[in-house]
Amino acid sequence: MDFYQVLEKRRTIRDFSDKEVTDEVLKKVLSAAFKAPTNDHLRQFELIVVRGQENIARLISPVAENTKNIQQTGLEAAANVMDKDEHAMFVDALPKQQRMLMQSNCLVLPFFRQKDCPLCHPTDQSSLNYFASAWAAVENILLAATAEGLACAFRIPIGNEPEYVKHLVNAPEEYEFTCFLAIGYAAENAHICKQKEIWIEDRIHRNIW
Repeated sequence: MDFYQVLEKRRTIRDFSDKEVTDEVLKKVLSAAFKAPTNDHLRQFELIVVRGQENIARLISPVAENTKNIQQTGLEAAANVMDKDEHAMFVDALPKQQRMLMQSNCLVLPFFRQKDCPLCHPTDQSSLNYFASAWAAVENILLAATAEGLACAFRIPIGNEPEYVKHLVNAPEEYEFTCFLAIGYAAENAHICKQKEIWIEDRIHRNIW
């Protein structure tokens, strides 16, 4: 698969089979994170791999309650403000937030070192450089996983989830938790959400908007 085929094939998959990802393949995929551009060139990323449903369940215990709260209030309200394709993705994704992390049986927790000021209270845009670098690293993992025939889904932590995870895994104070990243093999009947069709000619501007 060449690079542009990988880009076309990459999708968020939230339905996983029980086929296990080997340590060898996982190491190859995760090594892609350290090929991403970083603002300080130090690649200060740390990756925690969690396997086993008991271990995963312990880490994601706040997810169920937080998702339930959103489901109760969010789905109906979202229908009135979202584009139909966006809403279809939301409807598929929300009920699977906990299940997809458990089902993959391979949960990766990417951490990045955040220096100078708290992530949620940046002094200026440059304060978010570490955060931006972390997501460039995650994108590399997603593409590498696709190239290896794997599927991925991630959940951006909300509410009490980041601090809960940091405490459970003994992460240093200066490191921030990026996302819950499930990596596995897609189920045979995995749902694939429709991608929004974008016309590149409408999005590329010359000199001015």
